[in-house]
Order: sequence, then C-alpha cells, then structure tokens
Amino acid sequence: MQERLLVLARTTGRSASFELPTRPADPRHSIDVCVRDVRNRVLLIEEAWNTFGDLGAAIRSTNRKVAEAADVAATVDDGAPYRVAAVWVVRPSAENRRLLARYPQIFRSALPGSSRTWVAALTTDAPPPLQPGLVWIDPASGLVTACRLPDRTAAPT
Repeated sequence: MQERLLVLARTTGRSASFELPTRPADPRHSIDVCVRDVRNRVLLIEEAWNTFGDLGAAIRSTNRKVAEAADVAATVDDGAPYRVAAVWVVRPSAENRRLLARYPQIFRSALPGSSRTWVAALTTDAPPPLQPGLVWIDPASGLVTACRLPDRTAAPT
C-alpha cells in the first residue's frame, strides 16, 4: 500500500517520504507516507492500515502525528507554514468493512472528511480536504476508492 501511495504522490507532482519519523530520537513513531504538496502548501499524512486493532489508539496515534507534523510544517521553507492534512488509507478487507459497519459514528467523528474528495486529492493534483478522512485501497490493483459509511444511528448490537 505504501508503494502505491508513493507512486501516486510522484504521478501527481508531489514529493513523498516513506516512514518519516515524527520524533527522530524515537523512530518507532513515524508517518507511513508523508507527502509534500508545494502547490497547495500541504503536508499530507497518509496512514496505511491493513487492519485495525484498538481504534482509540489508532486515532490518538494519527492525532499525535498531525500535531508533530504541524511543528515541521511551520519550518518547511521560507514561505507561510504548510497546512497538515491526514487520511487513513485502508485495505478493504471483510474485517475492516465489518468494523466500519459496526462503528460508523466513531469513524464519522474521527475522520469526517469527504472520502470522494480524498480520493481526488490522492489521485490528482486536487487539494486535500480540511478534515481527516478515510479511503479504501486495493493492494492488488492499487485502486483508491471512496468509502461510504453506513447511514446508521442506532447503537451496535
């Protein structure tokens, strides 16, 4: 998945880093793919997920990376600071689909950005949404597609 994200960054005219440490003294904390979009002045944090363990920990990790990247974004070059944007790029496995179906409000709350707009941002030179989001990526084909969360407001059973 990371290889495909790096290729997409290059084909959209952006530069990217693989496993960019957010805390150089502790390289366990790194961004899967960090993309520098000079034209839109955005640093894109692209977190690739094969599966989710603890959703709360995953969301906290992404939020921490966004905060740490904001420090870097302020010093990228001599111009105005870059905006930081984050997206989860997820394998569309049956288990991941079940988790999204079971906890749609958690995902809506944590990743409210438009999935369709995120697909455009990752696959063209369109600017990324202001809010973090989630898209599917098929590792076999490399196809990035929008993720529709179920329209469910009832508590999970």
